[in-house]
Amino acid sequence: MKTRVIWRVLGLALACNWTLARAGNWPQWRGPNLNGSAPGANLPTSLGPDEVRWKFPVPGRAGATPIIWGGHVFVNSPDEAGNLVLIDVDRATGKERWRRTVGVGDKEKGRNNMAAPSPVTDGQRVITLFGTGDLAAFDMEGNAVWKRSLGKDFGRFSVMWIYGSSPLLHEGRLYLQVLQRSPMPPDYPLYDGKPERESFVLCVDPGTGKDLWRHVRRTDSTLESQESYATPLPVRMKDGTTQLVVVGGDHVSGHALDGGAEVWRARLYDKRDDWYRIVTSPVALDGLVYACGPKGQPVVAFRGDGRGDVTGTHVAWKFAENPTDWSTPLVMDGKMFVLDGGKKVLARIDPRTGSKTWSGKLPTREVIWGSPTGADGKIYLHSEEGTVVVADAGDEFKVLGSVTLEGEGPCRGSVAVSDNRVFVRTAKNLYCFGKP
Repeated sequence: MKTRVIWRVLGLALACNWTLARAGNWPQWRGPNLNGSAPGANLPTSLGPDEVRWKFPVPGRAGATPIIWGGHVFVNSPDEAGNLVLIDVDRATGKERWRRTVGVGDKEKGRNNMAAPSPVTDGQRVITLFGTGDLAAFDMEGNAVWKRSLGKDFGRFSVMWIYGSSPLLHEGRLYLQVLQRSPMPPDYPLYDGKPERESFVLCVDPGTGKDLWRHVRRTDSTLESQESYATPLPVRMKDGTTQLVVVGGDHVSGHALDGGAEVWRARLYDKRDDWYRIVTSPVALDGLVYACGPKGQPVVAFRGDGRGDVTGTHVAWKFAENPTDWSTPLVMDGKMFVLDGGKKVLARIDPRTGSKTWSGKLPTREVIWGSPTGADGKIYLHSEEGTVVVADAGDEFKVLGSVTLEGEGPCRGSVAVSDNRVFVRTAKNLYCFGKP
């Protein structure tokens, strides 16, 4: 009887801790719900000068999204000397708490650099990864916990436009995916004279940095189509199991959390192309897994209860009217929002059927590289040159506010939300917005 009571108390404690972990925190790239949404209230409908609570000058531009836990805001960035640094900013004041160098040798190619991945935290430690393969953990006061080089362990990343996947923390384990081209061409940013590579999913102990398992993920795709910038996603399936969903190499696949064995896979689109790299990460709702094909291919919903190759049996629906090449969809309050950042069109669709409720053109001329963020019935996003748009998530398309942060581009990350504050990272500053 005592044992049963103890386990009940422990279960309540864990549930409370999980609730506290989610409330007010944005612990990883797609937020506390892993779908771009967060709890929030009394959030501003305009992100203009009157709503700026503070701004912190970042030392370099990057696509990494800020991560928030309690009084800490973490950002990855290159500094003026090309070092790759993790910075802790005080959430209340915007003052720097600490800064740690994790790697050296920032490089740029196209619109990306080595600081594209976002950090991740569980409130005990913050873990950061850079495109160089430097992976490190610090406690909340900035003390080093462990550090390692994935480049030394497995070879430098073979990704044409520089590695951009973010690490994932889930139930006390750290997951990373490295889906890359093999053989590696000599003109790639990190070519080391050893062209052969394996694509893999890696599970790491976040307390020690030691590998728990590594699963080689094979594909029949070719050239750049082998590459992925996506972040893996844990999905609770209808049979009660949780799988790690991975997108890249022309396919979506579900993997066992213990050992990484592949449970199912499906081809994401019909057409084969050597240059169909995938940028968007998967999202999920009620046992359905959603993934976006690249370069004009549709959004596809898969039933995640299959085994083996389910390409021909487990497609629930496809949405081709408003495709997205690089913006991961937002799922909020049982609805899905898909952004075509090139055409600047936002659409709301029913995630159960794929039917469109509305779509509308956003008031900006510039490309939107980030993914939409949702909270408090609002959707936040910003363009490359710093036009911050707030849209209504309701039953009709409506823009609530639009403000341009002059001279702040290029802005290539996504917005983060914590309680009644909105965080935007530009090429020059990290902004905290909130109502006066």
